[in-house]
Parts: sequence; C-alpha cells; structure tokens
Amino acid sequence: MSRTRAEMFDDLVLDSVEQLEQRYAQELAGVEFAVEDVPPELNVYDSDVLEDGEVPLARLLPGRPGRHGVPPRIVLYRRPLEFRAADHDDLADLVHDVIIEQVANLLGMSPEDLEG
Repeated sequence: MSRTRAEMFDDLVLDSVEQLEQRYAQELAGVEFAVEDVPPELNVYDSDVLEDGEVPLARLLPGRPGRHGVPPRIVLYRRPLEFRAADHDDLADLVHDVIIEQVANLLGMSPEDLEG
C-alpha cells in the first residue's frame, strides 16, 4: 500500500512518543502531540517555539491546569522538518530530537537527562 508523506511523518512522531512514554508514562499522561503542515504566520514567536534560523520547527503549549484546564500540547511542523532532512532516517532522527527537546522543556529537564 502507498502511504502519504504526512502519514509516514505521523508514524515517526508516534514512534518517538511511544519510546518516551515507556520511561515517562506518568509525566506524559495527558500531554497531547500534534502535527501541522506549516507553522502559523506570526510576526514574533515566543520562547515556546523551537526554531532553526527563524523557521519554527515545533511549539510547546504548556496548557492551563485546573478543572477545565487545557492539557499541554506539543505541535511539530511537518514541512519545515522535512525540508531539513536529507532522507527518511535523517528525518526520523530530527523528529526524535525535536520531540526530546520539547518534552524536556515541558518537564523542566535537560534533553540529555531525558534520554539518559
């Protein structure tokens, strides 16, 4: 069967998230992961955006706790990430690194400690 680039990208995200959930299931409970093709057009990005140059690759929306709170959400931007990868394996590594960076930021850890 033929799979679209978007479907293959979603699989890469899912694989990385599943790896992290094996070690950090409790910490990641309730965290949403999403993929958008391109980042929204904003004049200025906050510190919650992981950029390469001035191109957003991912965004962490920390959420709002409380009874009707909004869960934390990590959004990856597919096309900017695909543009930076030479091949599928390179893209898989890049997606994993971006997810590690954003989850580490969310949990208040260093990326090295998160993967340790």
